[in-house]
Amino acid sequence: MDPRGAERLRTGWWWATHALRTTAVGAVSATLIAGGVLGVAPAAQAASAVRFVDISGDGGTVLKANVVLPPGADGTRRYPLLVLPTSWGFPQVEYLAQAQKLAESGYVVVGYNVRGFWQSGGEIEVAGAPDTADASKVIDWALANTPADARHIGMAGVSYGAGISLLAAAHDKRIKAVAALSGWADLIGSIYSGRTQHVQAAALLDGVSLVTGRPDPEVRQVFDDFYAANLSKEQELVDWGKKRSPATYVDQLNKNGAAVMLAGSWGDTIFPPNQSAAFYERLTGPKRLEFRPGDHATAELTGLFGLPNDVWSDTGRWFDHYLKGTDNGIDREQPVQLKSRSTGGYEGYPDWKSVAATERKIALAGTTTIHTNVDSGADGGIVFLSSILDQVAQLPPVASIPLLPRRWAAVWQSERYSTAQHVRGTARLHTTLTPTNESGTLVAYLYDVGPLGLGKLVSNAPYTFHGRTPGKPFGVDLELFSTAYDVPAGHRLALVVDTVDPLYIEHNPSGAQLTFSSPANDPSYVSIPLREQ
Repeated sequence: MDPRGAERLRTGWWWATHALRTTAVGAVSATLIAGGVLGVAPAAQAASAVRFVDISGDGGTVLKANVVLPPGADGTRRYPLLVLPTSWGFPQVEYLAQAQKLAESGYVVVGYNVRGFWQSGGEIEVAGAPDTADASKVIDWALANTPADARHIGMAGVSYGAGISLLAAAHDKRIKAVAALSGWADLIGSIYSGRTQHVQAAALLDGVSLVTGRPDPEVRQVFDDFYAANLSKEQELVDWGKKRSPATYVDQLNKNGAAVMLAGSWGDTIFPPNQSAAFYERLTGPKRLEFRPGDHATAELTGLFGLPNDVWSDTGRWFDHYLKGTDNGIDREQPVQLKSRSTGGYEGYPDWKSVAATERKIALAGTTTIHTNVDSGADGGIVFLSSILDQVAQLPPVASIPLLPRRWAAVWQSERYSTAQHVRGTARLHTTLTPTNESGTLVAYLYDVGPLGLGKLVSNAPYTFHGRTPGKPFGVDLELFSTAYDVPAGHRLALVVDTVDPLYIEHNPSGAQLTFSSPANDPSYVSIPLREQ
């Protein structure tokens, strides 16, 4: 391994070690969730007892599970079945508060610990074929051992459980409805977007798995190759991820006809919203897409404690309509529901394409050269922490735009806007880049800049290239992470590009430079998606 590869590996493992501390949060959360079942909803606890069982999964692997039945269920009638696979690193009690509520409303609910974690057997497969087969085995068990109705089966989950639910629905046509909360559609498009390793996100997952589970040797090798930026293994990584991506099986999912609800957060640093939006557009059956402020799984968190929660409320309504046939109006609502990071209100749209009614381009004029390997002060923040601050206090990462050192950061700004600008959807960067080396990384940031020059982060995204001819220009097209943000009147937007961000692994050789230009026949710009005033 070359020295820079070794440094990348050390960086990844530093973040993995750092991520281990987050498992304490998971343990506390699990304890509080269990407490919520006993304390927040004592009536439900008394009415619907929880039964802990062992279920034989694929290949005989033991899956630790819990079952909650509707009050008074005596086997004389059948009830819709909901199967809830756990999130990454969470124990089987994760969904008990919601399971109680769902059972009270007339569902047989089976939650199970996915293979490789906690007391369940097997090894972590990262939503591989055994995980998909496990879901079908759990359904088989529920139909044989509970008053579950084989004609009305749904699956739901947060994060890892969301991805497994979508994959299971693509492979098991018995599943009629899915609620995928903070899940992924394209695994590689999530943690390797722009051919750039999202090191904090990956290391967080890796660190949690080392404490709460048993990774499969192939999974361990994937993480090692990921940290080391092993280009010879890049195609293997992509192929590995495709097998675990619901987007790969979208035709199968459409053929099976399951009603699919997708919910996510604008600031999700594990599974950014772009890939879910693209997946949603490809679905042809009943579907719903919801985005809210927050980071990975934070929008659903209060619901896991049994507290009122919009995501879980809509999940219940989704299943009530598509599994029970309840006429609750969810099928007549605008299917795309967005909550702005700025106003907190919900907005409805007929489809994702309608989110941005217009686009306004900011010209990236002139020629600008920056040096690499130094963090300019513009960055995407810290995994989880930064987006949570934005969610609860509207405090995204900030940077003083006038003070950013132009040696290491390229900066372009719009004129001041006389009216508020409602950014909705996906901003797109197009530019011409001339590198001094064959490989390199850049990170683009879009800022809302106030009168004093303080910029609040609106969006960002990384981009890495390899195998380019030094000194030869080439075009760069980059989608920034989708968002919903309101720029106040009197402010302006700024695009900043630098080469170092703690969220990502960079690939800039020492002493490298990047030159951005705007040829007359191919001008550079950033396209801003805007909602109508």
